[in-house]
Amino acid sequence: MRRRAALAGLAAALLCGGAVAQEATTPVLVLDPERLFEQSAWGQAALSRIEAESAALVAENRRIEAELIAEERALTEQRATMEVEDFRALADTFDEKVQRLRAEQDAKTRGVQSLREEEQERFFGLIAPILSDLVRSRGATVVLDRRSVFLAVTAADITEEAIAAVDAQLGQGTLEPEGGE
Repeated sequence: MRRRAALAGLAAALLCGGAVAQEATTPVLVLDPERLFEQSAWGQAALSRIEAESAALVAENRRIEAELIAEERALTEQRATMEVEDFRALADTFDEKVQRLRAEQDAKTRGVQSLREEEQERFFGLIAPILSDLVRSRGATVVLDRRSVFLAVTAADITEEAIAAVDAQLGQGTLEPEGGE
């Protein structure tokens, strides 16, 4: 119990330190990379594009599903008037079509799911010089991921400052994938 109270006191002292203490050079900084990506103009534009691609894929899947249901119904209705071998051939062709479409749509889904990771990689590659300048200007030697830090002085968190710097230099940037795809 005493240890918990001591830690709480230490945390309060560190987090509520005076303005002078917060303006001091901090050799270790923390940054929330997820928040930096999601709240920067560039990240928000990328996330909007990913969301739009996801919605388009959902609509395409619904359209394909409706077409396949209609085709299956038509095939079922033809069954009564066809020879077994002829019907089997049409049913096999339909099954192959369904399997092919499922594989194609699954590949598209995996592609959309990997877009966020790809966009984050591009984003952090683009902002490395911006973050380097920010770190140097603060006299720091290292930046840690905020999510893996147990306790840090408020002044050590540069996430807001990084968002502002990235927005000022990149804005929404270009969202076309590298290579002109």
